[in-house]
Amino acid sequence: MNPKDLPPELGHEAATEQLLAAVREVARGPLAAVVESIDRTGYYPRAEMKQLAALGAMSAHLDAPAGRADFGLAIRAMAEVSQVCGATGFMMWCQAVCGLYMQASGNPALAGDALMALARGEMLGGTAMSNPMKSYAKIETLLLKATPVEGGFSVSGTLPWVSNLGPDHVCGALAGVVDAEGNVVREVMFLLRCNGEGVEMPECPSFSAMEGTGTYALRLKNHFIGAGEIMADPAKPFIARIRSAFVMLQCGMAVGVTQGAIDSMWAVEDQLGHVNQYLEDRPDALQAELDALTARVMKLAETPFNPSVEFFIDVLDARAHGAELSLRAAQSALLHQGARGYLMSSPVQRRVRESHFVAIVTPAIKHLRSEIARLSAEVLPT
Repeated sequence: MNPKDLPPELGHEAATEQLLAAVREVARGPLAAVVESIDRTGYYPRAEMKQLAALGAMSAHLDAPAGRADFGLAIRAMAEVSQVCGATGFMMWCQAVCGLYMQASGNPALAGDALMALARGEMLGGTAMSNPMKSYAKIETLLLKATPVEGGFSVSGTLPWVSNLGPDHVCGALAGVVDAEGNVVREVMFLLRCNGEGVEMPECPSFSAMEGTGTYALRLKNHFIGAGEIMADPAKPFIARIRSAFVMLQCGMAVGVTQGAIDSMWAVEDQLGHVNQYLEDRPDALQAELDALTARVMKLAETPFNPSVEFFIDVLDARAHGAELSLRAAQSALLHQGARGYLMSSPVQRRVRESHFVAIVTPAIKHLRSEIARLSAEVLPT
């Protein structure tokens, strides 16, 4: 039975556990069988992603009828998958935030049938928001420019890295609207269809891990977007409204990768515990820290659209803690496993590289710390 179709008398908790059990079955079954191919040979797990979407794993945070309005459940589902495959956990986040954009837009052309198709996995989507988020933090300048034309905008520019893409995919994107002199006067956010006219997807250089994430460059040349694609114009108030939810959802990746690392420490405890006891970051201590972080994230997930600056700082701090914890846990797992963890085929070796990704994907640790410092200075009295 699809957990989405459970009778209401089962109750919220039972329905939640049944969905997570179904996600776990996919993660530890068909997904685990292809995880090495995803990591190293560029296999894009379309079938497995569609299975997870059909269960409601990537739409649990959305309001009904697309989802259950439960951000905590979406994060837990992402963690279950990331525990087995960090790459697929990351793509779940891409799909989840694409749905977040579409629903929050309030545009009937995006928040109706199109959103339902995304929620069911009939349409797969990503997010081209790394560059815009860095531009708001004054790390980069906007790379896409939108020129007003009759009925909409003509968008041109190139983004170097966008994930969970394919020829029939979509993604949320943002461009600076320019005036006659070429000055950016505001930003517009929109749904980009990868098969649209004027859209190219050049291959990216090979990564050290997670090759199967459907990551491409995006090159737009006079690509037209009309009213049916507009998510927000102007975009800044929209970004302010969804930014905490955007960052918070990423915690599912960090929690899952960290839990997978801790599990691989326990896997060798019987054989190597007598010598591993002298290592720092032992599994019981890491588990206690992870459990505390998870509880903190679940509390934040109860109010994902809290508009206060203090709340956003808390979300950024939890995300940074998750990234740092995943790095420590993955490295400690390698030390606990010893030579067997240094094999290229070892899940521990893969998880070390996945933890590096958790630490550098936008917002990276340095970006998070920069934003926390900037926002804290604004909140504190002078």
